[in-house]
Amino acid sequence: MYKYLLFALIIVGTQGDEEVRLVNIAQGPVRGYKKPGDDVFVFYGIPYATAPSGTQKFNAPLPPPTWSEPFEAVKSNIICHQMEMPGLAIKDTTVQVDDCLIANVYVPDKKHENLPVVVHVHGGAYQLGYGDLITVKNLIREKPMVVVNFNYRLGPSGFLCLGTPDVPGNAGMKDQVALLRWVKKNIASFGGNPNDVTIIGYSAGSSAVDLLMLSPMTRGLFNKVVPESGASLSAFSVQVNPIDNAITYAKELNFTDNGADIYALENFYKSVPSNILHSINLINRKDSSFIFSPCVERDVGQEMFLDDAPINILKNGKQQKLPMLYGFAEMEGLFRIPQFDLWKDDLNKKFSEFLPIDLRFESEAEKEEVAETVKKFYFGHQAVSNETIFRYIDYFTDTIFGYSTLRSARLQVESGNNNIYLYEYSFVDEATPLVPNTEVRGANHCAQTMAVDDGGFFQNPSEEKLSDSYKSMKRIMRKIWATFITTGKPVPEGEDIEKKIPYWPPTQANGGPHMSIDKTLKLRGPLLQQRVLFWDGIYEKYYNIPAPPPSLPPRQKTEL
Repeated sequence: MYKYLLFALIIVGTQGDEEVRLVNIAQGPVRGYKKPGDDVFVFYGIPYATAPSGTQKFNAPLPPPTWSEPFEAVKSNIICHQMEMPGLAIKDTTVQVDDCLIANVYVPDKKHENLPVVVHVHGGAYQLGYGDLITVKNLIREKPMVVVNFNYRLGPSGFLCLGTPDVPGNAGMKDQVALLRWVKKNIASFGGNPNDVTIIGYSAGSSAVDLLMLSPMTRGLFNKVVPESGASLSAFSVQVNPIDNAITYAKELNFTDNGADIYALENFYKSVPSNILHSINLINRKDSSFIFSPCVERDVGQEMFLDDAPINILKNGKQQKLPMLYGFAEMEGLFRIPQFDLWKDDLNKKFSEFLPIDLRFESEAEKEEVAETVKKFYFGHQAVSNETIFRYIDYFTDTIFGYSTLRSARLQVESGNNNIYLYEYSFVDEATPLVPNTEVRGANHCAQTMAVDDGGFFQNPSEEKLSDSYKSMKRIMRKIWATFITTGKPVPEGEDIEKKIPYWPPTQANGGPHMSIDKTLKLRGPLLQQRVLFWDGIYEKYYNIPAPPPSLPPRQKTEL
């Protein structure tokens, strides 16, 4: 009985119209609430770690605080410092703070033990976003589970990578590891099974969960992975040259040193206030990078999140070989439609500016030659124009999301992971916006995430306002996701969810079979085969494997 009182969920009464639940975790008692008419308790803003400050602010997170009186888990407005992004529905009430490492826990109203656990990693190009940007209460209603989402440090605060003891890199990823360790230690108190954890991420969160599989820090912290539109091998996922990136961004912040002195660069970043540090928009870069993202670390005597390039880890089979539900939307490149009118002339004048950041060339002439080959593959002899807008979409679908996912899946299979379930999500309904200058609709970036979440992406409108066909698709998607979370397979062997989903075997190294998810679901062969073969030829010859920062030079005498 004592053990039950200490670790189990305890309903202690009501406060106003809200029902209250008290949970004892390692840090102390935590009180969460359920709104009237709801069937999910929510614990907002629980500190899972402490963000370091001062000269240590770019380092790994510190242990979380402890308390003796019940912690009121009601603050849903804490987010990490980030750049502003027009169109992103960040709540007006949010507050950006330095010590932003909090978790939100969603728990079914009925008492359970050993429920499957989902850890949801938010997207936002590693530059923006927060844990509760989307919610998945309806996934809990589909099948009882405990869901955790959380904040992690972003942009330069999370991903400045200088290879020094004070700025080793990957602070934001080490935040994610700290969250997973917190879940392992505490989730049983919420009714979850610490040995049955699925990590799910969308966009940059998808890249992150794919990278979490590769890290030596994460062994035993999860057992299933769902990357939604982003891969460890995506051009934006790992910095190719983190020192160059740090210098480039510092100059945008009026850093006047020539960048030759790494210690001057480090001192500059330590001195910049958080609001200034995150003041520049890094999303709309032509080379499919976002400047600050995870990096391969230099060994400075600390625990390293990423000690080698993802491609080397995959080729050597050193990743965790876990069941994966892996895929992307058919027209991920719609992500770049807002830039189409601005970029189309530049694409015609100098296509080489738009080659992915993770390609390297011996000369400018070689780069221009490759750029012409790529442009011809996608556009033939036509210009980039309103008439070729679908080829523009295909290009960015492949270079940012599609090719890297399929390349990663192939390397996973070749290294012995035989539990990868591959899909392409193509569903659209009449509410989906038309592709500009056409009468065609397409499944945009992370459209599958929108289908699983509690309404629509970011703004979460009421599902009653959605079309019947979309509501039906959302039910199917939640069944697929919930089945994978609970069994490690999207469709149980020999079963057929609502007689709408065919048998779904794991993919092979050639990118097939994959499930085509549309108004009807069909098992098809290799995904984007010709486009993958084309990019294989490019990357086999020109891939620039990410490297750690170089060894540190001696400090100048003036700094001793």
